[in-house]
Amino acid sequence: MSTTPTSPTKTSPLRVAMASFIGTTVEYYDFFIYGTAAALVFPELFFPDVSSAIGILLSFATFGVGFLARPLGGIVFGHFGDRVGRKQMLVISLVGMGSATVLMGLLPGYAQIGIAAPILLTLLRLVQGFAVGGEWGGATLMAVEHAPTAKKGFFGSFSQMGAPAGTSVATLAFFAVSQLPDEQFLSWGWRLPFLFSAVLIVIGLFIRLSLAESPDFAEVKAQSAVVRMPIAEAFRKHWKEILLIAGTYLSQGVFAYICMAYLVSYGTTVAGISRTFALAGVFVAGIVAVLLYPVFGALSDTFGRKTMYLLGAAAMGVVIAPAFALINTGNPWLFMAAQVLVFGIAMAPAAGVTGSLFTMVFDADVRYSGVSIGYTISQVAGSAFAPTIATALYASTNTSNSIVTYLLIVSAISIVSVILLPGGWGRKGAASQLTRDQATSTPKMPDNETFSTRTVPDTAASLRVLDK
Repeated sequence: MSTTPTSPTKTSPLRVAMASFIGTTVEYYDFFIYGTAAALVFPELFFPDVSSAIGILLSFATFGVGFLARPLGGIVFGHFGDRVGRKQMLVISLVGMGSATVLMGLLPGYAQIGIAAPILLTLLRLVQGFAVGGEWGGATLMAVEHAPTAKKGFFGSFSQMGAPAGTSVATLAFFAVSQLPDEQFLSWGWRLPFLFSAVLIVIGLFIRLSLAESPDFAEVKAQSAVVRMPIAEAFRKHWKEILLIAGTYLSQGVFAYICMAYLVSYGTTVAGISRTFALAGVFVAGIVAVLLYPVFGALSDTFGRKTMYLLGAAAMGVVIAPAFALINTGNPWLFMAAQVLVFGIAMAPAAGVTGSLFTMVFDADVRYSGVSIGYTISQVAGSAFAPTIATALYASTNTSNSIVTYLLIVSAISIVSVILLPGGWGRKGAASQLTRDQATSTPKMPDNETFSTRTVPDTAASLRVLDK
């Protein structure tokens, strides 16, 4: 069945997908340069009065603080994204994130302003977390909601590609300045990647301001079906799905931040890998991930979202012990191979379908809220302090086996969660909650992926397949 949206989009799906990719690349560049700096710079500049191990621990703790603001950002951006629109929220999140990042690059260290330095650093990190809390959900929705039904997995992967792409760009930026002598690197060189964010903000704004609003939101608004309190409605209708999404994403988030932040520190301080090779490993793995995400996104359009995600969640658990064995050899090339194995390859099946899988669980009227809250809950429960937990585990056991065990438990949680997540395993994917609730009182929908809006008196109009 095919219908014409009330307010058809004027932006092609590919253009929206590319805009989502570039926008999330900018956002995650900002977020991830903090992780790299937390591993290489912040312990010495902002926590100089403690031991090296405690300095790293405190630095990663401020890294985790940014995640504490993510749920609030998800709630606020989700609320207005479901009431006002996706596009405006994406512009605001980009400006907020970029401004905080530039200010970090201008922030004096502990030697200049004392205890105020780590306090201000933490506050700016909270602003970053608040902004990125609404970024991913909005960018993903724009890409998936503009996409034709048969290619939602492919186009939905583009916003996910922004995470490894942003990581690679951030790592490349730090790789460039890390070639400076240590004195120059620690005094001013590390600031350049943060200040470069100002250029990326301008690029991102130019792209996002040129997009049309999501056709799904336009339809909800045209039907006067906008919910007054989207957060409350999302929890009322979809609380199980929200929690299952949090559990499903757990392994992906934890593994990502272990690879992008902790392993840089572990490789340089424990395995004896040079700073240059540690950063190069993250960069190469990020490039591999960017190339593979759309491949698995496209495969999910044929074989199903849950099938691909389960493959990725299981693969992460299978490869993590061999990856640490490679890292512990101290060979820089094997370190790079381990990063590619985990971050570049094993995560790709899950990450490539995250956007389309999670989006199709929710009704259009509360979709921004539901996706953002589930995603950010997982970030707080898992990603936020994953580097800190790994650092503490190694410090207490002096072996990477404890870290491997921790990651295996996380992987198992995601495997169980994705199995319980609503929806089938084949091409049909996950239908919306509204469709499932009304299956006995409405005509049978085509064997396709249903995007519903909020229930309104015209039930037939509220259940529609956007098969563009």
